[in-house]
Amino acid sequence: MQAEKIILGIDPGTSVMGFGIISVYKGKMKLIAIDELVMKKEPNHETKLKRIFDKTLALIDEFHPDEVALEAPFFGKNVQSMLKLGRAQGVAMAASLHRDIPITEYSPKKVKMAITGNGNASKEQVAGMLQNLLAMKEFPTKYLDASDGLAVAVCHSFNLGKPENDKNYTGWASFLKQNPDRIK
Repeated sequence: MQAEKIILGIDPGTSVMGFGIISVYKGKMKLIAIDELVMKKEPNHETKLKRIFDKTLALIDEFHPDEVALEAPFFGKNVQSMLKLGRAQGVAMAASLHRDIPITEYSPKKVKMAITGNGNASKEQVAGMLQNLLAMKEFPTKYLDASDGLAVAVCHSFNLGKPENDKNYTGWASFLKQNPDRIK
C-alpha cells in the first residue's frame, strides 16, 4: 500500500524565505500550507540565518515532512548576494539534516520547467500553474516567494521514484560525500 508523503519545499532567501507544504497520496497532490518568513526588519545577516534555521525546524516539527526540497541558488554576477543566498540555503539544509529529513536540491530552471514546461517562466506563470495544479480558487499569498517554495515541493513530487539527477542528501555523510569541494 502506498503511504502518504509530505513534502516541504523551500525557496531560501535572506529577505524572504518562501515555503510550501504538500501531501502526495496515490499520485494526488494536496496543499497543506503556503507562507513566507519575512526578515526585512532583522538587524543583521546572522539574525536572519537564525530565523531561517528556527523556522525550518518549526515547520518540520509541526508538519513532519518525509522529504525537503530546496531551490538551489542561481548563479548571478553579484558575489555577495550569491554568498548570502548560499548561506540561507545551507542553514535550511542544516535544520533539515538536524532532524534527519532527506533533502533534494533543484535548480530554478528545473523547477520552472517541471511546473510550466518553460524553464524561463515568470513567477506569475509559475503561481498560475500551481493554482491550477492544486485546484486553488485563488492563490493564498501576496508574495511570490511562497509560490517558489511551493513550486519546489510540487517539482519534487513529480520526480518521486525517478532516478536521481539532482543532488539528494539523506544525512550529513551523503552531503559530504557528494560535496567534497565544500570541505576545507
